[in-house]
Amino acid sequence: MGTAGSRDYQMFPALDPHQVAAARRFADGASRHFDPGETIFDIGDKHAPAWLVLDGSIDVFRHDGLTGEVPVTGHTIGQFSGEVSQLSGRPSLAGGRAGTNGCVAVSFDAPHLRALIIGSADIGEIVMRAFILRRVALIDEGGAGSVLIGRPGSPNLVRLQGFLARSGYPYVVLDATADGEGRELIDRLGILSDELPLMVCPGGTVLKDPTDSEAAVCLGVTPDLVPGTIYDVAIVGAGPAGLATAVYAASEGLSVLTIDERSAGGQAGASARIENYLGFPAGISGQALAGRAFNQALKFGAEIAFPIQVLDLSSAPQSGQGNAVLKLGLDGERSVEARTVVIASGARYRRPPIANISIFEGAGVSYWASPIEAKLCEGEEVVLVGGGNSAGQAIVFLAPRVRQLHVVVRRALGETMSSYLIERIAALPNVEIHVDSEIVELEGDRAIGLTGAVVRSRSSGNERRFAVRHLFLFIGADPNTAWVRFQVDVDDKGFVLTGEPVPGGRSVLPLETNIPNVFAIGDARSGSTKRVAAAVGEGAAVVSQIHECLRR
Repeated sequence: MGTAGSRDYQMFPALDPHQVAAARRFADGASRHFDPGETIFDIGDKHAPAWLVLDGSIDVFRHDGLTGEVPVTGHTIGQFSGEVSQLSGRPSLAGGRAGTNGCVAVSFDAPHLRALIIGSADIGEIVMRAFILRRVALIDEGGAGSVLIGRPGSPNLVRLQGFLARSGYPYVVLDATADGEGRELIDRLGILSDELPLMVCPGGTVLKDPTDSEAAVCLGVTPDLVPGTIYDVAIVGAGPAGLATAVYAASEGLSVLTIDERSAGGQAGASARIENYLGFPAGISGQALAGRAFNQALKFGAEIAFPIQVLDLSSAPQSGQGNAVLKLGLDGERSVEARTVVIASGARYRRPPIANISIFEGAGVSYWASPIEAKLCEGEEVVLVGGGNSAGQAIVFLAPRVRQLHVVVRRALGETMSSYLIERIAALPNVEIHVDSEIVELEGDRAIGLTGAVVRSRSSGNERRFAVRHLFLFIGADPNTAWVRFQVDVDDKGFVLTGEPVPGGRSVLPLETNIPNVFAIGDARSGSTKRVAAAVGEGAAVVSQIHECLRR
C-alpha cells in the first residue's frame, strides 16, 4: 500500500518511546506475544482491534481479487495496525501475521482507540491521519475490500459500485463475460445470469444480486442496534447538517445515533466539486467532504447506520416528558428510542414528468455525476438537465470526459447559476446550451438501457432527438419529509416548520418543531438556506438547543 512516497511517513508513522508509553495507558489490556507467522487479525474479522507493536513486527496483507494476497506493509516497533474500520469495530479490510521474529503488541478495541485519539491530541492526530490515508490507499489501489462480478455497465452493478463508492469502501470489479477468476467462480457455483452481479465480501461471503441493504449488512456498515438502548440524540439523515450534529453532539458527550436511507453525504455528497465552502479555496468534492465528516463523527463515538429507512416517528407526549420512538425499515418490528430527535432528512431528487423515466434510473438516467458515471459515458454524447450550481459543477466535471455535452435548461444560466461557473462553462468547447427547452421523451427499454432523448423548445414546439445513452438530471429536489409530515407541522411545500408558536404557550426553540424535543435542520427545514455551509451551521446550532431540552 502506498500513495506518493512523501505521504508514506504519514501513512505508517512510528511513535517515539515517550508516545508509546503515553499510548499504552489507553490500551484495553496487557501486551501479548505472538509466534512467528501466527495470525493476529484476519480479513473480515469484526471488532478487530488496532495493535501497537512493542517488539518484533506485524506483516500486513490484503486480498487481491478473489484468491490472491498482496503484502501491504510491515509494522515495526512504535507503529499501529489498522485503518478506519478499527474506529467502529467494522470488519477488517486487511489481515496481519506476526513477523519472522514474532511480535509483542498491545491492543486497542474501538472504544479504547477512540479514547486515545481524543485523550491525546498529538497521538490522535498522527493515528487519525494514518488511518484515513490507509483507507484512501485501499480505495485507490483496488483489490482490497469487496469483489463485484457482473456485466460492466449493468444497472445493478453500477448501483452497487455507487453505494460502495459513496460509503467509502474499496472494491474491485471483475467482468463476468470475460475469462478469468470471476468467470470461473460463476461456473463453479452455477450462477445464472439473472443472479448477477455477485458480491464477495471481505470475509468470503458470496451474495447474489444483493440490495444495498444486504451489501451493508455483509460489510458491517449497519451496526447492531441493541434493543433497549436510549440515545440522547437520534438524527435522521447523514448529509452535511446531520453529520455536523453528530460531530458536535458526540464531541460534547451525548450518545448519538445517525440513520440514513442511502449513505453519508446526502445531496452534497454527489457534488463533483464544491468551490464556495469556507476553508477550501481549491474546492473539495462532496464525497471527500462527507467522508471527512463521517470519520470525524466516528472519532467521537457517534453510531452511524445506513442504508436504513425511517418509516415513522412516534412523538413523546405533548408535555415533553418521555422519549421519541423511530420505527425503522428493517426486518421485523425494529425501532430505536431517543430523548431528542433531529430531522435532517434533506430532500429527494426531483423527477421530470416523463412517463417512462423510472425504467431508465440506473440504466442511463442519473441524478448525480460521480467518477463511476463519468467513466461509463467517456467519449460519448450526453445530455444534462438543470441550471443550478449543482448542475454547473456537474457540467464542468463531465465536459472534459465526454465528446459532446448538451445542457437543457428552461431559463438562461445567468438567472440560476453562479457567475464563476457560467464563465467556466463558456470556455468549454464541447458544451451546447439549449435554453427554453425541456426533455419530453426517453427512448429504449430496461434491458438495453437508454438509447435516446427528445428535447422540445417550449416556445416554438420544435423537437430534436439526441442519440444518447446517458442523461443527467439536476432539476432540484423536494423535501424528504413524507415519513414525518403527519406528526410535525409542515408548510405548503412539505418543509418542516420550526420555532412556531404552539397552543398552550409552550416555549419553542428556534429549530424545534411543534413536537417537544424534535428538531429540524438543513434542507428539510422551512426557511433554511439551501447551502452546505448553512446546513453545517444549523447542525452545530441545534446541539445547544438539544442541551437545553435535556435540561428541562
